[in-house]
Amino acid sequence: MLTTPSVRVLGPEELGAVLALLNEDPVANAFVTARVLDSHLEPPYLGGEMWGHYREDRLAALCYSGANLVPVQAEDDSVAAFAARARRQGRRCSSIVGPVDATARLWALLEPHWGPAREVRARQPLMVTRSVPDEVPPDPLVRRMRRDEMPLVLPAAVDMFTEEVGISPLDADDGGLTYQARVAEIVGAGRCFARVEEGRVVFKAEIGAVTPQTCQLQGVWTAPDRRGEGLATRGLATVLRHALDETAPLVSLYANDFNAPALAVYRRLGFTESGALMSVLF
Repeated sequence: MLTTPSVRVLGPEELGAVLALLNEDPVANAFVTARVLDSHLEPPYLGGEMWGHYREDRLAALCYSGANLVPVQAEDDSVAAFAARARRQGRRCSSIVGPVDATARLWALLEPHWGPAREVRARQPLMVTRSVPDEVPPDPLVRRMRRDEMPLVLPAAVDMFTEEVGISPLDADDGGLTYQARVAEIVGAGRCFARVEEGRVVFKAEIGAVTPQTCQLQGVWTAPDRRGEGLATRGLATVLRHALDETAPLVSLYANDFNAPALAVYRRLGFTESGALMSVLF
């Protein structure tokens, strides 16, 4: 269905063109690529809409519109087209996330209509690695969590989300059911790893978006009373080995530029910066 002269909602018939565009930057686009690969752009499984901006009848840019609004390979004219559609539709997302330049331009156009944001994180380094330094020992107590261990994982996941985002996922309109389902999906897929002591998770990390080119770590968290002991460094060394051995040849993550302790851990583990994202939180 045409929505403007240049923007329309894409479906399965455009899958090849969409993947080709996403593959122009497989690291920055990992989240959207994983959604597309999992759903093949079938609306019931995509979790939102995929907007395509056409320039001279050629697909020039994308914007995923779901719980997050994510611009992909978007130059100024594409950003303006996506902002126009988003304004007409009204805000349905809980955040805008994407490469710094495109996201900043998109937010500048949407802020007069959607603002103020609860928080703007203007620069979040996007980091990658293809190996784990030999000098960083893995934590033998960090292991893959089982489906029946959701009661152990969920409190840590909620604490991590609340600390990172500033609000509890359990305060959502659905009482946190959507969030709990996402955590259960990660655990059920065997992509949640944790160190458990005396019935409590003291460190955890997850392998989130997965594509043939890369996978993205998320949900990295250490219990506040156990920070400074090296649990995150050793724990992530374990998770990285699983990710590289079992999932993808390159591992990425992104962090807040003001989180110096986390950035120091990632650099010690061999991560280097490959770009930067921006997040606008509502």
